[in-house]
Amino acid sequence: MPSGHESRVERQIREAQERGEFDNLPGAGSPLPGHGGTYDENWWIRDWVRRENLTGVGPASLMIRKEAEQMPERLDRESSEAAVRDVVTALNERIVLARRGLVDGPPVLLPVFDVERVVETWRRRRNA
Repeated sequence: MPSGHESRVERQIREAQERGEFDNLPGAGSPLPGHGGTYDENWWIRDWVRRENLTGVGPASLMIRKEAEQMPERLDRESSEAAVRDVVTALNERIVLARRGLVDGPPVLLPVFDVERVVETWRRRRNA
């Protein structure tokens, strides 16, 4: 394209600027989020998850960690010892796979749960 000629897109942008269509946009005059911080190549994924309020999304190893942290609340919804045992056993199996490096994400160093101890704790919480 010869110099001195403005493309169709450039003309549309210029005309929109002249009409003030870019004035008073949200965040105008504010620094860009994260400007000056350390670079994170996955910044857009983290921002998208935050903006959309997504849950249950992430590398499998991080989801296992989160599930382990939320174990007491999860077990409070169970109505039988057998169901509690099933939940804990299934999580223990995923922890073992993660510790062996067989799931995506950062390393997992969680110990497996003592099923009987968890059932006893669940029983006490349920009776309280």
